[in-house]
Amino acid sequence: MSMLLFAAQDTYGAVLAQVGNPTPEAPPGSEKILQLVRYLTWFVLLSGICGIVYAGGKFAWERWTGGGLESPKMVAGAMIGGVVATSAGTIMNAVIGT
Repeated sequence: MSMLLFAAQDTYGAVLAQVGNPTPEAPPGSEKILQLVRYLTWFVLLSGICGIVYAGGKFAWERWTGGGLESPKMVAGAMIGGVVATSAGTIMNAVIGT
């Protein structure tokens, strides 16, 4: 049994060694998709900035009127969402590995 496993490992090891490690390559016409991704990234950053500015104004209003404080959660949510959105490429490279 162990000789069969050794032979199979030796055979498949030689076959897999010939495959190599291919490098990713963008398909033809992918520039438009990449441009769309850049636009979406810009929109996400703009949305995060608007969310933080809105939450800051709401925080000032809540402090002025003495209401409940919901705006610190909004600021934290916008900041965490921005970090995740802008680091999506890095996260995918870490998960997939290059």
